[in-house]
Amino acid sequence: MPFAGFDALAYPGDPLMTWLKANTNLGFVGFYLAPAPSRPTSAWMDKRAALAAQGWGFAPVYVGQQEQSQPGAHVLTPAQGALDAGDASGLMARAGFPANSVVYLDCEQGGPASAAVQGYVAAWFDALSALGTFTPGIYCSHTTAASLLALRAFTRVWTWNLVDLKPAAPSFPSRDPAGSGVSQATLWQYAQNVTIALPGAPVASLRVDLDCASVADPSQPAPPPAAPAVA
Repeated sequence: MPFAGFDALAYPGDPLMTWLKANTNLGFVGFYLAPAPSRPTSAWMDKRAALAAQGWGFAPVYVGQQEQSQPGAHVLTPAQGALDAGDASGLMARAGFPANSVVYLDCEQGGPASAAVQGYVAAWFDALSALGTFTPGIYCSHTTAASLLALRAFTRVWTWNLVDLKPAAPSFPSRDPAGSGVSQATLWQYAQNVTIALPGAPVASLRVDLDCASVADPSQPAPPPAAPAVA
């Protein structure tokens, strides 16, 4: 059963998060780690424990180095990828995520990834895997996913492919992320920078990106395969 969620750079505030959990089908949130290379601040960082107690799932995102065409930092080298993996691991620990949680490296550009992006992403994945504390995932366009999936068999893919699923409170779309155009996607961001009306909420509206996931908590790693039955 797919699940509905959202992500927003700005933390919506405690009263609204409580209201959304109680009055909509939104069940997981993007969780911006900071300070990251292309995300200097984040009010989400000290909110994990309280949100988890309310039943929220999470999609932790690390906004690393980006192509020159995108805002942010642009040091796209394997050496920087390894350094940023250590930074992401430290931020995950500081935010209170348990060991093995998935953290999604944010790759903003569309289209096939350049050689520089591929080298950076591969190094970030390998270094984070070598640290052994958290699990690497990727956030990228559906037009970029194939060029990155060719590098590593990612455990989790969060892809964006913007389509009009007519989102509205209190019941937001919860579609299978395989419909995003990336068959192995676990998360699908189908809307960006949309304003949703919230009748009866502490604020009248909220500007967000909207997502679907195949799991209730995208920060949790996939369970290991079942052991074969003994004859």
